[in-house]
Amino acid sequence: MVFSSNPLSLSLPEPAFESWLRDSGYLEILDHRTATTTTTTTTTSTNSDDPSSFTSSTTTSLLLSHIGTSLSLFTLNPFSKLTPDDFSDQTPSWTHRFFGFCDSYSFPSSPAQARLRVHENVKRYCRNYATLFIIFFACTLYQMPLALVGLISCLALWDVFKFCGDKWGLDHHPVVRQCLVRIAQCVTAVILIYSNVQMAMFCALGISYAGMLFHAAFRKLAPAKQPSRGRSK
Repeated sequence: MVFSSNPLSLSLPEPAFESWLRDSGYLEILDHRTATTTTTTTTTSTNSDDPSSFTSSTTTSLLLSHIGTSLSLFTLNPFSKLTPDDFSDQTPSWTHRFFGFCDSYSFPSSPAQARLRVHENVKRYCRNYATLFIIFFACTLYQMPLALVGLISCLALWDVFKFCGDKWGLDHHPVVRQCLVRIAQCVTAVILIYSNVQMAMFCALGISYAGMLFHAAFRKLAPAKQPSRGRSK
């Protein structure tokens, strides 16, 4: 007699159980299992009768593992599973969900766990990361007044172009309108390059990307609906 697969069955293979956890949305359990399995494997592989040798081997193994995991972050594509629908959800809470508590962070025990955290956290907190990028870009423009003036000048230029186009009826003269658009684009490029707006954008992108990558890798996967923490009686 053949029985259907039961996720809670002890005879279910490990890969099948992890696949069921991933498909069912229990990623926080999968995250915890990955950390526990990696820690157990590291401790077992470095076991020895000599206590000093055991301590030295464990320290070396953990150090090499952390270095490998940190380097693997730069090979990830954090946006590979991101979809436009992820930006349509509500922005998660900055305190309880995004930043969390002290026990909400831990070093990923393996590149696989880091990859799992990065992909899922980027999907969950994409609106938070986008907001942080806007804040970093605004701070960068504040530190670079020339870039701020250049950006405002470009916006004003296209505002004037739109106003003049509506007033002169350039929609009825497509050739003239196309020529003026090309001229406005060239003027915009010159202003952006001269005022170093691209440098401000690059700085904001670099800081935002690094912050997003490390936050997503170190932030533990929280349940979809996290219970509120009340005072213990």
